[in-house]
Amino acid sequence: MTTVAARTVSEAVWAALGTVRDPELDEPLTDLGFVARCAVTGGDAGATDATDAAGAEVAVQLRLPTYFCAPNFAFLMVADAHDAVSAVPGVGRVVIELIDHFAADSINQGVAARAGFVGTFGDEAADELDDLRADFLRKAVLAGTDRVCRAVLAAGADPATLGRLTLGDAPASADRERLRDRRRELGLPSTDDAPLVLDPATGNGVEDPAVRRHLGLARLTRVSQEANSGVCRGMLLARYPGTQAIGQVGHTGESGEEQRP
Repeated sequence: MTTVAARTVSEAVWAALGTVRDPELDEPLTDLGFVARCAVTGGDAGATDATDAAGAEVAVQLRLPTYFCAPNFAFLMVADAHDAVSAVPGVGRVVIELIDHFAADSINQGVAARAGFVGTFGDEAADELDDLRADFLRKAVLAGTDRVCRAVLAAGADPATLGRLTLGDAPASADRERLRDRRRELGLPSTDDAPLVLDPATGNGVEDPAVRRHLGLARLTRVSQEANSGVCRGMLLARYPGTQAIGQVGHTGESGEEQRP
């Protein structure tokens, strides 16, 4: 496990933001270019010891592809970013600000007050967002299953055997570990002896003759997810010309100067 002592607090903050994902696209906000600004001030933001950096303040601005991106998705990302950055040792005050969004004020105030989605939007919100998060995690499992099974087939496996294989039978890869992580988040079987192909709603293995239909759904889910990612990246670039993932945290020192994308 990487410790804060092995890197600066600024780097740890950026790494924490990298664990926050767009729920629909299943990609980190840092990769998508959704982090418009990230600055660490106070304490010693460049310290490699959490004690030396105690009291550091973090200010993050998040941006989205359109002014009308779904407020429930936006709320999840802002809340998750707040939780991730707040958990970094050495960090004191955290301000996560959504910008250029029609519900930005409500979301920013609700997250800062820990009011939850219903507490923030009142009668406009049907429920908290746990079910929505789980739905997108199940889609991420489906998309990941397609990626991993394609690698299994490319390695020479017989398509007819997929329903009998385990996760450990798949070639070691980042995609396999990503699938394992998503399963674990849902409480689904994720060890090497778990079924390679399983129903993300029940955790039960999928067997013939249902495997082919299940993998067809997995492929459609993966293609849709990747297409949506391309659309979002394109819209973000059109909205903010020159946009790119900023690559590292903007470190604000005594002078108050900041790095921006």
